[in-house]
Amino acid sequence: MKPTESGLELPFFSMNCNGKLIDLSVPKIMGILNMTPDSFSDGGKFNDEKNALLQTEKMLADGAEIIDIGPQSTRPNAAFLSSDEEITRLGKIISTIKKEFPESLLSVDTFWSETVKYAYNEGIDIVNDISAGQYDPKLFETVAETGLPYILMHVNPTYDSMHEKIAYDDVTVAVNKFLLEKARELLKIGVKDIILDPGFGFGKTFEDQHKMIEETQFIGLGKFPVLIGISRKSFIYKPLGKGPLDINEETQKLHLKVLQQGAKILRVHDVAEAKKTLDLYLTSLF
Repeated sequence: MKPTESGLELPFFSMNCNGKLIDLSVPKIMGILNMTPDSFSDGGKFNDEKNALLQTEKMLADGAEIIDIGPQSTRPNAAFLSSDEEITRLGKIISTIKKEFPESLLSVDTFWSETVKYAYNEGIDIVNDISAGQYDPKLFETVAETGLPYILMHVNPTYDSMHEKIAYDDVTVAVNKFLLEKARELLKIGVKDIILDPGFGFGKTFEDQHKMIEETQFIGLGKFPVLIGISRKSFIYKPLGKGPLDINEETQKLHLKVLQQGAKILRVHDVAEAKKTLDLYLTSLF
């Protein structure tokens, strides 16, 4: 157990990725690789194999330990893809990255069970699901069959409602209730490694998202490792009158705050800048 700046004692967490035990006592950076033409800030830049490999190489060199591969954008009004379309878009990028960078950890960002099966056979290490198993009834059992770590995110119950703002009496309490109930379901069917994501950018007001930043230490009540994904999110840039590419300084201040409260994975577009923040945080511990 290690103390943080806030005085918390942090529990030890790890995850088993295809037989490789990953120690989360030192937080990890997850670099975002969007294989999409319509993601809100980098759509179309990395949706072919050559550019995807170059971006992966850059993110790994900059300090990412996990590469999160997303075949489908989930921004507001994005195109909805079936599992078959996701699989077509993924092609052989997972196995190709594994061949080029065998020590890399890869996650697939999907809510479809068939995409999970395909990605697992291609060599994926982690399942990152924005839907909490709500958009495909076979998703949870498929994850259990793979034995892979699973990122469980808080989100509204349907695809069409995922971005509808909800009025919470207390957003942290509501998010915890949802995540811990889903985690119990997962544990019952044999999913052993669960990472919690409070779901920044999905159906929450600007105020509620800042409240979750301030209360990151309470997400999951210390029972599971927590992933924070605030990179280029509108709750940061819109109130400032800026664009998603113009908020690095503000984002890194928030990254440092959540690290100090025990966040174990930062999901980011700007890996090099997040690595500087992580190093600053680690230096402060000693």
